[in-house]
Amino acid sequence: MNASDARRRLPRFIDRLNTDAAFRVLLWLFAAAVIVYAGIPVANALRGESIKDYELWHDTGQRVLKGEQIYPAVSKKFPFMYPPPCAIFLAPISLVGQTGVVVIGGLVNAAAWLASILLSVRLATGQWRRQHVLVYLVPTFVISVYAWSNFHLGQPSLILLALMLGAFVALQNNRAIAAGALIGVATAIKAFPVIAIVYLVYRRYWVAAASLAATIVLLFIVLPMPVRGFAQAQTDLQRWTAGMLFKYDDSGMAQRPRRSNSWKNQSIWGVANRLLRRVDADDQHAAHVPLYVNVADLAFPTVNKLILAAALALGLTYVAVMPRRRSLTPESFAIEAALLLLLVLLFTPLVFGYLFAWLLFPLAVIVHRLMTRPHRALLICALAALALLALTIPFQRTAQAYGNTFFATLLLFVGLAIELSRMKREREGGVATDTRQREAVASLA
Repeated sequence: MNASDARRRLPRFIDRLNTDAAFRVLLWLFAAAVIVYAGIPVANALRGESIKDYELWHDTGQRVLKGEQIYPAVSKKFPFMYPPPCAIFLAPISLVGQTGVVVIGGLVNAAAWLASILLSVRLATGQWRRQHVLVYLVPTFVISVYAWSNFHLGQPSLILLALMLGAFVALQNNRAIAAGALIGVATAIKAFPVIAIVYLVYRRYWVAAASLAATIVLLFIVLPMPVRGFAQAQTDLQRWTAGMLFKYDDSGMAQRPRRSNSWKNQSIWGVANRLLRRVDADDQHAAHVPLYVNVADLAFPTVNKLILAAALALGLTYVAVMPRRRSLTPESFAIEAALLLLLVLLFTPLVFGYLFAWLLFPLAVIVHRLMTRPHRALLICALAALALLALTIPFQRTAQAYGNTFFATLLLFVGLAIELSRMKREREGGVATDTRQREAVASLA
């Protein structure tokens, strides 16, 4: 069978997979995965074994209830690195005990994972009704290992993703206040989603941007005062801001200086410092053989200039491929939103494995595009990205030390940017043709 025959037969083969039976099997597999993913941490809690960050969530909530310090002095390491509103959210949950926190965390993550899948498909296809089984299966399968990390460690990345996707759907439905509020809640849980305000301002979603700002004020300043008292709420915010947002030097950033430069951090900040400076890429605290993967040995300020130059280049690329707002279609909006999430992943200072559950939505967009209007550039970028991600399986530490997940994310960005640019050219070319035709008719009349 030659290549042209393969292209003709592939859609038919794909269509044969899209049966009610296949969809039921997928639902059962998803349910089994959720039960296993959520059940293992609960079993660990019942056996008295390590429950990872769930213990921290319980203890932090208890500190809030007892009026104790959440953040120590800035010179000391923060056990809890999340924003002050997140600690307040944990206070009532901590009343059910450590095992109860694990159970609630598992249930919330399960709901967020399901919501993220449904919202991803809705945004990618523009419809709520059931889509092809592969649009659900492929992205969910690829990010399943990252989803497991969220259940296992007790991380909220799936919750953040569901909130961000909900905000995008709200924007599409002209519910700007809800969109801004959802991003604001995500920011209160883990600060980096606030980056989306740049997009809202650029796209002139003024009401959504104002709603986001108002939600941040409400959750960061107003909410803590009756719970913590004015003085303590002010101290919490000052210590967290100084220790997390404004702490970056040649040894690392925020409260995890060693880990921020280690193989675990797949943001551009971690990857650039590992590859362009001679820093230890291993975060082991005990005596160990240092791991160096640098291909250059540049000064710390030079590396930061290169990072900022890369941020400017990718940001300008994003702006360049974005269609005019009046030309937005559901398809182009989906790609635009996926590119935004990829940029957030690339440039958030601390990006560990569990956060790449966010790839669920960009992958859903890619699968849908390849099934409906396939183009070679998007296919090549997607396959290359998946190959890079797969290197984590046999060569986890080495592959991630060289930034395989970062570069896979960058490839997805490139592929989707090319796709959006192509759509923009086609649409603008079609509009120009229609305009010329109308002018020609008018001249004849």
